[in-house]
Amino acid sequence: MKLFDVYPLYKVCPIKAKDVYVYDEAGTEYLDLYGGHAVISVGHSHPHYINRLQEQLQDIAFYSNAVENPLQQQLADEIGEQSCLHEYQLFLCSSGAEANENALKLASFHTGKKRVVAFKNAFHGRTSAAVAATDNQNINAPLNQQQRVTFIPFNDAEILKNELQKGDICAVIFEPIQGVGGLDQPEDDFVIKMEQLCYQYETALIADEVQSGFSRSGTFFAFQNNNIKPHIITMAKGMGNGFPIGGILVHPDIRPKYGMLGTTFGGNHMACTASLAVLEILKKNKLQKHAKEMEVYFRSKAEKIKGAKIKGRGLMLGLEFDFEVGNLRKRLIYEKQIFTGGSSNKNVLRILPPLTVQKVHFDQLFEALKDIL
Repeated sequence: MKLFDVYPLYKVCPIKAKDVYVYDEAGTEYLDLYGGHAVISVGHSHPHYINRLQEQLQDIAFYSNAVENPLQQQLADEIGEQSCLHEYQLFLCSSGAEANENALKLASFHTGKKRVVAFKNAFHGRTSAAVAATDNQNINAPLNQQQRVTFIPFNDAEILKNELQKGDICAVIFEPIQGVGGLDQPEDDFVIKMEQLCYQYETALIADEVQSGFSRSGTFFAFQNNNIKPHIITMAKGMGNGFPIGGILVHPDIRPKYGMLGTTFGGNHMACTASLAVLEILKKNKLQKHAKEMEVYFRSKAEKIKGAKIKGRGLMLGLEFDFEVGNLRKRLIYEKQIFTGGSSNKNVLRILPPLTVQKVHFDQLFEALKDIL
């Protein structure tokens, strides 16, 4: 049987990983500054993470959401403590796309409306409503296009107000830092105005923190750089350090009903344990503070590269050049053994390392860039 060929692959086959490094079958060491799409938050094969999962696996790995699972409440309490969002409610699922799908569905339930406002260059996932709210027609099938989504630019409050005044918008969904779109961010004043308009026109505001959440931005959630309270917050990638888990945080104004949302695998014992381990490591090693400190160091090094624009925040960073970076990424992998990322903006090199990354690792990157460029 053939694999369904939908991924262009680099000719590297990692078989082992440790902290910020991965190793191929020949034992070649690669510096991982991409973390598998920002998934690896506390480092590959962290001892505490492994021990927690091994212990849980020996007890119980899975049962359905038809029974009590105290680990879910433990996870809710710990997310509440670290994010300071104690009043929110937690619903667990298995991926970022599923989180955004449930967020959009919940917004429609809550408001009784159908249409969605999303932003240009947005990426929210590949499921039905999530992909419809993703600004990429190449992955939006005719079936998905039945969804009613309007794309507008960041930072134009008048356009947003004009759409909301039509009275049919169930949700405005935004990424505080765009991931696949190329690390663009809305202006602070626009974020504040967006929240005000959503409340004024009885529309749910959804903050997509799938890539930026769990301390990657230097705050627990990137939207916390502004004083807003979204109706729904979505999260996934760094939440489980590689174990599939996602979730939404739901504002107390939105009340649950039995059967409103559901999932088979979401919130299982192993997934909750993986995320609890991540949170324990984040707290013990002060990785949120470390992300801020490493951003400062990254910027100090990047400023010396002529013609490169620095983008992003915390350890969700990028360099925008005046040329497409596809070949540069290949040379970094094959010549310098460094993983980096791309985006829909072909000129942006994305840097999404484990939050355990150190100055010496960025030194290695910038020495490689200096040599290649």
